[in-house]
Amino acid sequence: MLSKELLDILACPKCKGELEYKTDPHELICNVCKLKYKVKDDIPNFLIEEAEKF
Repeated sequence: MLSKELLDILACPKCKGELEYKTDPHELICNVCKLKYKVKDDIPNFLIEEAEKF
């Protein structure tokens, strides 16, 4: 699980907007870009080309 301190400083790599953390499944969501970034072993994958659209 990602710490509150880390979540406070993380931003969407595409728009630099706020991210929402979901724990089931573990992912960070940008509601502006409509992208989901996977989190595996507490490490976010911020490669824009690997993010999923929703």
